[in-house]
Amino acid sequence: MHKVDDLKIWNKAIELTKSVYTICAELPSNEKFGLISQIKRSAISIPSNIAEGAGRNSTKEFVHFLSIANGSSYELETQLILLIELNLISEDKIKPILNILTEIQKMNYSFQKSLKSQY
Repeated sequence: MHKVDDLKIWNKAIELTKSVYTICAELPSNEKFGLISQIKRSAISIPSNIAEGAGRNSTKEFVHFLSIANGSSYELETQLILLIELNLISEDKIKPILNILTEIQKMNYSFQKSLKSQY
């Protein structure tokens, strides 16, 4: 069992989620129940699954939840790219978030690899 707030990846995912919420506040209100809702769910899923995995009883379960968090990160990446493609927000505003997301994806891969070597 890991203390979640000691995990660098979890803290980075919390930072990401806060940035996503800030960007969503700038989006058109007619997207509130569409893309905005989906983006927020994907963003929240990342630190939530990291936390759930950290609280599980085995390393194998932790890796499973990191895998789910990773899937959510790619889902979020797609949705953020769609914001740009649909001209809902400028690329300049999304690029820093995508950079954090890429960092989290790399951290997640490395962390999973490290944990898998323990079982």
